[in-house]
Amino acid sequence: MGLKEEKRHSLVKAQLVEIVGEENVDDSTSGRLVYSYDATPNFQALPDFVAAPRNAEEVAALLKRCSEQKIPVYTRGSGTNLCADTCPVQGGVVLLMKHMNRILELDKENLTITVQPGAITKTITDCVEKEDLFYPPDPSSMKISTIGGNLAENSGGLRGLKYGVTKDYVMALQVALPNGALIRTGGKLTKDVAGYDLTRLFVGSEGTLGIITEATLKLIPKPESQKTILALYQDIEAAGRTVSSIIAHKMIPVTLEFLDQDTLRAVEDFAHIGLPTNVKAILLIVQDGPKEIVDRDIKKIAELCRKEQAIDVQLAASDEEAQQLAAARRSALSALARLKPTTILEDATVPRSEIAAMVRAIAEVAKKYRVQISTFGHAGDGNLHPTCLTDARDHEEMKRVEEAFAEIFEKAIALGGTLTGEHGVGVTKAPYLEWKLGADGMAVMRGIKQSIDPQGIMNPGKVFAEKAKERVATEK
Repeated sequence: MGLKEEKRHSLVKAQLVEIVGEENVDDSTSGRLVYSYDATPNFQALPDFVAAPRNAEEVAALLKRCSEQKIPVYTRGSGTNLCADTCPVQGGVVLLMKHMNRILELDKENLTITVQPGAITKTITDCVEKEDLFYPPDPSSMKISTIGGNLAENSGGLRGLKYGVTKDYVMALQVALPNGALIRTGGKLTKDVAGYDLTRLFVGSEGTLGIITEATLKLIPKPESQKTILALYQDIEAAGRTVSSIIAHKMIPVTLEFLDQDTLRAVEDFAHIGLPTNVKAILLIVQDGPKEIVDRDIKKIAELCRKEQAIDVQLAASDEEAQQLAAARRSALSALARLKPTTILEDATVPRSEIAAMVRAIAEVAKKYRVQISTFGHAGDGNLHPTCLTDARDHEEMKRVEEAFAEIFEKAIALGGTLTGEHGVGVTKAPYLEWKLGADGMAVMRGIKQSIDPQGIMNPGKVFAEKAKERVATEK
């Protein structure tokens, strides 16, 4: 670092200290290394500073100062995202939300909970369930992910089929803008069509427009009963057809998850709960609601599974066993990650009716490019997670992995789907986003970004790629 750079570094540090306090600014090598990467493999970059604001006003003041000096800002929760969204690819300041982690209000009259962005998702769900209320979004990382990260990525989860995703439960926000303004959107209202829907604009914007400093979330009554079944298959496509059959018979389970044999074996080796590993695939199906409806639906769903060639359908004998099965499914990524040095998890999403075709396409692509891809995911809402087990040190194989995923993305779009159902665009999918939105769609997004963040300081290098990838020539 030259003399000029050292002087600027010292000046910026002094300004950050003035805003958040000396104890909340870290520019040590070790401190910066901790926040140089997230859960995405093969992405790492050092920030210049890590700052931990204590309230919304400090966030706003910090953004204003950084905007004036064109210093990049990246918001950081627990770093569990899988698209490199919190990786500080252009240096600058990582804004750590560890102090802003409180539950501010539980309003049982309006069925809302108001929280700060650093609150852990599982802490929120546990808090409301003590009052027989329910916050449905449940990303697999919910034990460690923050609600701010869920909001930024519009996270989904195992319950998304019946209950939707994070955006469906956001009623109001407080947002710090790059110019230092603090705005509020929405409210505790069932109806509100006054102006543009700014709440929805910021949810899922991946930290590229502003920083959410407070959120009011919708709650619903806790379901009174729940049942879980496992359907076992020796034909993967039959499992995919079952998903479409269940929905076509006008039943919407709370959870309808798919795991292939490789994932099953990894999860069982990890969890040791007696999962069947001699079958090609399973469907984990959960229904909740009034007891008589749950009993009726589970019986009918089991019949449909058998009709679509399930070799066995097993009912969880107790709530404890059902919870073990759900926990095992949530551990799929961790279980697979133990098998190879590098694990790349994607989330190509298609209409539910195309699940069987997408599962078949993933298998064909893996064979074509000679890579190992295990598949699991939220089959009920069409959100599959093809997961490649590889080694980043093998550059030739990594090239084939990239080509394989590009073809998987293109196949998903061809089937009426999308590049990502819940993980976000970030860095990893930015080159492919134009495949989905088109040049005109990208221009609209760039216009919104420019109007709110003219200096381009908010999470730069994410969502918008310098150059779109060319479409691959897939075999028909």
